[in-house]
Amino acid sequence: MINTVLFDMDGLLLDTEPLWGECMLRVAGNHKIPITADKFKETTGLRIYEVTDYWGHKYPWEGSTSQQVADEILDDIIYCSKERGKVLPGAVYALELLRANNIKVGLASSSPMRMIDELVGHFGLKDYFDTIISADLVELGKPHPAVFLHAAKELGAHPLQTVVLEDSLNGLLAGKAARMKVIIVPDVLHYHKPEFVLADAKLTSLEEFDLELLRRI
Repeated sequence: MINTVLFDMDGLLLDTEPLWGECMLRVAGNHKIPITADKFKETTGLRIYEVTDYWGHKYPWEGSTSQQVADEILDDIIYCSKERGKVLPGAVYALELLRANNIKVGLASSSPMRMIDELVGHFGLKDYFDTIISADLVELGKPHPAVFLHAAKELGAHPLQTVVLEDSLNGLLAGKAARMKVIIVPDVLHYHKPEFVLADAKLTSLEEFDLELLRRI
C-alpha cells in the first residue's frame, strides 16, 4: 500500500524549467562561453555545478571559475523564478490532498538546495513537505535513484510503498531505478514521448491527481 509520495520541483510544482535554459545562455554569454541551446543535450541530467564543470573542460574560458559561473546562473534563475514563475495547476491541490490523508510527502529535486529553499519558501510550499532533499546531498543526480532513495530513507518509507511524481525522463528513470511507482506529468510539448510508457500512469496536469490513482498503481 502506498504511504509516501515524492515530488520533483522544476516543471512539476513550479514552471521554472524553461528558465534554466534562458539563464544559462545569458550567463554563458556574459562570460563569452560558446554555448548554444542545441548544446544543452550534452549535459542533460547533470546538476548545475556539473554542467559548468563540463563547460570548463570542453569550452574553456578565461576569468571566472566554473563554480562562480554556476553560482551566477543560480542567482539569475532564482531571481527570474520569483519574478516570473508560478505554481503549476493542481500542485497545491495534490499536496493538500496528501496531507489531509496522512500520506508522507517529500520533495526530491536535482536543483541545488539554495534554490529549493528560496523557491519553496517564496511560493509558500515549504510546510507541505515532511522532508526536502536536493541531489546536492547525494553522490549522483538523476537518472541515478540516489536522491529518491535518500528522501525515502529520511521519511522511513520503503521504496515499494512510495510513488514518485515527475515531469522528466531522467526523473522517471530515477524513480524506476529506485523500485518506486512513477506518475509522469510531462510538459504538453513532450506529452506523447514514447519513453513515458515506462511510467505507471501519465497525467496532463496535477489537477488530474487523486487518491484512487494511488490505489490503482
